[in-house]
Amino acid sequence: MRKIQTQGVHHITLVGADRQTSIDFWEGVLGMPFIFEQPNLDNADESHLYFDPGDGRLITIFTNETRKPDAAAVPQDPGCVHHLALNVSQATFRQIAERLDERGVSHSGPKDRGFMDSIYFRDPLGFLIELASYRFEPPAGISHGEVMLEAHKIRVARGDYNIQEVHLADAMISLTEGSRGSLSEDRSAKNPFR
Repeated sequence: MRKIQTQGVHHITLVGADRQTSIDFWEGVLGMPFIFEQPNLDNADESHLYFDPGDGRLITIFTNETRKPDAAAVPQDPGCVHHLALNVSQATFRQIAERLDERGVSHSGPKDRGFMDSIYFRDPLGFLIELASYRFEPPAGISHGEVMLEAHKIRVARGDYNIQEVHLADAMISLTEGSRGSLSEDRSAKNPFR
């Protein structure tokens, strides 16, 4: 038996209501360009809308003009999707609450996740959306996931409850030292300010 190796998320498809509600939310609120549309090839009564979330992947929505938006929370039972998290910059993150308030959209307010900041709100169909912003930029050639893995190891070794910025900073030092050579024999921290 062998694994099937994935190489990232290709796209995520959600069931939407009518076409215009989807365009107004995904492009008109979240700024994702509406890039492609065709019939749902598995259901002739539906259209298939494609949006670019900004990372080269796709968010797609099945729409049907007979479906109307219902803001009641969607189920979060076992087997259901709990929420969709989208990446935003820190500059954008600091504006989210104000921009949702302008639209009268209820939200969680900023949440401290230690390694990132988050804010939660529901789309017009009751689906939970998280807008998240990392508090760190990985060194060149190192992914966010690699930093998170190393920070987790550091956190566990120290007996800390959850990942904090100190774990991230120390993880980036460790990863940089492990992936980049130096002429120095001793790469430990120094104090030249004596």
